[in-house]
Amino acid sequence: MDWRQTLQLFLTWFQNVSDALGVKWAPTNLPMNRRLQTLAATGWICLVLIGEGLSIYLAIQLLYSSYWYLGILYAAWMLNDIEICHKGGRKFEWVRNWAWWRYYRDYFPIKLIKTAELDPSKNYLFACFPHGVVSSGAFGAFATNALDFYKVFPGMTCNMITLGGHFLVPFFRDLILALGGCSSSKESLLHLLDLKKYQGKCVALIVGGAAEALDSHPGEYKVILSRRKGFVRVAMMSGAPLVPVFSFGEPDVFRPLNNPKDSLLRRLQEKIREITGISPMFPIGRGIFQYTFGVVPLRSPITTVVGTPMPVQKNLEPTPEQVDAVHAEFTKRLVELFDKEKANYLPNHKDVRLVIT
Repeated sequence: MDWRQTLQLFLTWFQNVSDALGVKWAPTNLPMNRRLQTLAATGWICLVLIGEGLSIYLAIQLLYSSYWYLGILYAAWMLNDIEICHKGGRKFEWVRNWAWWRYYRDYFPIKLIKTAELDPSKNYLFACFPHGVVSSGAFGAFATNALDFYKVFPGMTCNMITLGGHFLVPFFRDLILALGGCSSSKESLLHLLDLKKYQGKCVALIVGGAAEALDSHPGEYKVILSRRKGFVRVAMMSGAPLVPVFSFGEPDVFRPLNNPKDSLLRRLQEKIREITGISPMFPIGRGIFQYTFGVVPLRSPITTVVGTPMPVQKNLEPTPEQVDAVHAEFTKRLVELFDKEKANYLPNHKDVRLVIT
């Protein structure tokens, strides 16, 4: 038996095993462009899942290396720079323009849709839904220039909001800052929306946060909004119009484990989230070379639709009743945006409802 026959026997055996396990392998003749897209999506999810841990490991290794003095210098600089995430951040356009993000955009693909013009003399608070497992659509639309945000909204700039704890991680924080990331603190939001400091600023906030990630399942649109009123209060204090933003297709890029409210898994996830502020999700998607299992997101389109701005009257000390009134109006507008646009982006739109908790 020569090597060709041996190879053929192995390939036949391998295919039989794969079929028995239900593993579907990617074709070997895929164009390079698609391979680069998969690589970009893989790099991104690795950044999300292990980026902080790897950054901490590298920082410790640096301190225990012969270049320990560089670690000390970086730590001193970081301590001096620790408040930057509350004061507008430090964006670098060349990082937002990396080719990595364009391949990432085309992998799903992600699209950014405008339904109304924005006034460059104003600042806007983008209230984004749903969170999904890792906010794939909002990241591509607002934390990178891959979707040409500046062309879609001429005269506007954008900052993505995330948990303040991310800015305490060495090295990792610098990438988030370079992408335009800022802290979700009240101080940070009011700073960004202050017309005396900025004009033409869009501040993108994922309102549901980590808690909403636990309800992300394919084909389901569940958002946490009823008890989220802090963003409304910030909008009122700054006078910034509220803009409903919805990413259709966001829940479909991963297949998380089933975690009903009363399940052991859900209780464990909730407890970890209470302690760390991060939802311990299990992003089940596909692999690099096969489509059956792994943590790489699925190739499923995401369309981020930016709705019509809702004017908000400036009120430095809004009462709970006033906040509730604005919150109710915003909720109504979000539902209207979802119902109006879902037919354009969801194939099974007649069976899909927006569930607000």
